Amino acid sequence: MSVQTQGTDTAGGPAVRKARIPRPPRAEDRGSRAPSRRGAAAPYLLLLPALLATVVLLGWPLVKNGMLSFQNLNPRQLIQHLTEWNGVENYRQVLSESEFWHVLERSVFFTVANVVLIMGIGTLIGLLLARLGRRMRLLLMVGLVLAWAMPYVAATTVYQWLFAQRFGVVNWVLDNLGWHSMADYNWMGSQFSTFSVVILLIVWQSVPFVAINLYAATTTIPKELYEAASLDGAGAWQSFTSVTLPFLRPFLYATTFLEVIWVFKSFTQLFAMNQGGPDHLTETLPIYAYVEGVGNQHFGVGAAISFLTILVLLVITSYYLRMVLKQEEDEL
Repeated sequence: MSVQTQGTDTAGGPAVRKARIPRPPRAEDRGSRAPSRRGAAAPYLLLLPALLATVVLLGWPLVKNGMLSFQNLNPRQLIQHLTEWNGVENYRQVLSESEFWHVLERSVFFTVANVVLIMGIGTLIGLLLARLGRRMRLLLMVGLVLAWAMPYVAATTVYQWLFAQRFGVVNWVLDNLGWHSMADYNWMGSQFSTFSVVILLIVWQSVPFVAINLYAATTTIPKELYEAASLDGAGAWQSFTSVTLPFLRPFLYATTFLEVIWVFKSFTQLFAMNQGGPDHLTETLPIYAYVEGVGNQHFGVGAAISFLTILVLLVITSYYLRMVLKQEEDEL
């Protein structure tokens, strides 16, 4: 639609110009925008089932655990169906005990020792996988996957048999190699030896994940970069530090983050191996929460310890995430 307006041309005579008025959008134009909006909402709809499952399976138990931590919940309250709120008394009781701080310190050292060994050995095996031939790589990866797929309780039972005091394979081998004092050595009799066996078990179970993850990361590195480094006269170590390590750094950060969480909350191996013994010297925070809550039937105290465990883990991981984000900002 247009209207005519009168004006003056260059010769001084009247001139006619057309002024266009925007036409209203047609129905088919309005309808064409709907698919784009539906396409924008599609990712959120696909995430909705996972978010609902997370809220139901993780969020609600976390809320219930937080509520229990503010209650005086013992067998009497359970039998009589009583709800006795005691505020922060459970937290005050836990934080005032020296045992909690000893267990916390032990848990941190246990996590650090495991993560350092896991990441060191896993990285070396991942780099080895990248250099092996196809057949040897396949053979090694099958062995890694089998170790990774073994259930925790089954793996712990195997290690208990290997390190048994009287008929253990490890003691028999050490005795035959000349260490006769190890013939009847009790690996579960001291804190250091028990932790050594458990750390060996956890490292054996965790290394396959790190190795396979790092090997997959090496496949994303362009070969041209190694060729350019070789032409510049770079040796093996220089190629690793200038080419391989920068590409692997994000994978190393992410894998370390996951391993810290997995090791810190590990329960099955420690409890199935020696139930936190001897004399509660190998208890970490998850076992400590279980012993106080289920074992001693102080369920409110156990809930408070488990909630404090989550807070400690959040503090550790938040510091780690801050380091990662800072490095990404520096790279940008």
